Amino acid sequence: MTRRRLILIPFALIVLGIIVWLMVRPHPARLSVEAVSGPTPELVEPRAETFPTINVAEATGWEDGEMPTPAEGLEVNLFADDLDHPRWMLTLENGDVLVAETRAPPREYSGISGWFERRLMTRAGALGPSANRITLLRDVDGDGTADQRTALLDESNGMNSPFGMTVAGGFLYIANTDALIRFPFEPGQTEIEGEGELIVELPANAPNSHWTKNVVASPDDPNLLYVAVGSNSNIGERGMAAEENRAAVLEVNVEERDFRIFAAGLRNPVGLDWEPTRNRLYTVVNERDMLGGDLVPDYLSEVVFGSNYGWPGIYWGRYLDERVEPLTPRMAQYARVPDYALGPHTASLGLEFADRARLGSRFSNGAFIGQHGSWNRRPRSGYKVVFVRFENGRPVGEMIDVLTGFLDGDEARGRPVGVMTDATGALLVADDVGNRIWRVSNPDAPPREPEPETEEAAG
Repeated sequence: MTRRRLILIPFALIVLGIIVWLMVRPHPARLSVEAVSGPTPELVEPRAETFPTINVAEATGWEDGEMPTPAEGLEVNLFADDLDHPRWMLTLENGDVLVAETRAPPREYSGISGWFERRLMTRAGALGPSANRITLLRDVDGDGTADQRTALLDESNGMNSPFGMTVAGGFLYIANTDALIRFPFEPGQTEIEGEGELIVELPANAPNSHWTKNVVASPDDPNLLYVAVGSNSNIGERGMAAEENRAAVLEVNVEERDFRIFAAGLRNPVGLDWEPTRNRLYTVVNERDMLGGDLVPDYLSEVVFGSNYGWPGIYWGRYLDERVEPLTPRMAQYARVPDYALGPHTASLGLEFADRARLGSRFSNGAFIGQHGSWNRRPRSGYKVVFVRFENGRPVGEMIDVLTGFLDGDEARGRPVGVMTDATGALLVADDVGNRIWRVSNPDAPPREPEPETEEAAG
């Protein structure tokens, strides 16, 4: 081999190394989370990533005595611990709290994308068998801590990665990853026997990437339920056939055992709740990845019947994602712009309006949002509970921190998911890394007045 060739070999290796580095280098955020939040977020040019930036905090859990930090004027206490990956909650009329202890169903991770996904899920503490359990928690003595717990539903009842729960018309509805089922139920029960009645099957086709299914009931018609179903991919790269009836909110007609797409183009809607002044359905949505640390913001938005929010080809109602084929520029004329940006990659999941909360005037009109925390942003975003103020039934202003301290450097002591008001007006926060439920209260708030007794109840 000539000397010239010997010189060229290390040069070629250096060039190859530079090319590989350019492909895999992280794209740190240039904007603050606040700049990419609110009704009019700042949206920059995308910086597409060949390989995702993996920057998930390692799940470590809490040491004895450690707690997250509440906003000024609020207090936090441990409502329940020793749970198995608690994700979602429901407060019943009698004050009992249901919690879904659940993980993703078993799946195979193939290819380079599967390698990345498995790596980040392991670091985030999300891998492992699902408990497949709905646990009932009861605060008997009213001290803000659950002192009784019962396994209300488990695999023997047909639980399969359960998530959303709602009570309507004398039934408890459970949104499994693959089906909406129900059980006859009245608040106060601590046991349910038998398998649930199938209402509709839900999309769970492989790889079932966004596996959680949430459900809420219509406030006006117990026959209508609304189910949030996430996409099966980041940007439809598995083909749109794999996305049938996904990336949408479905309206389920219980009597007819059927559903229709209520709103589409929502990459991964999770939290659902009814805004109390206008009685409109809202959701929080996890947006797409691998466009850099500043894009795309997750969002809170009204779910308008018949609307399309753009996924996969359009984001924030008007911006074309040029990675998606075929390109759909005309879709920008019709896609609905979300109402409120929640910051890029915050993984906003939980949603609870404040009409039942008793946390003081600062948190009396708006929505609480649980941000599970980013996995591919530098610096990290989310890992906290925030509050979005509403005026005249619309979100306004800047987000307010409600509960922080989950993130400690490169470690996640906890990660908030579902948020739910309890019977006293305190806010419960499900922490799936800490395996706990936190309770946020205002010691100076007046006690909740009892609901007025109806003539029917009195008679």
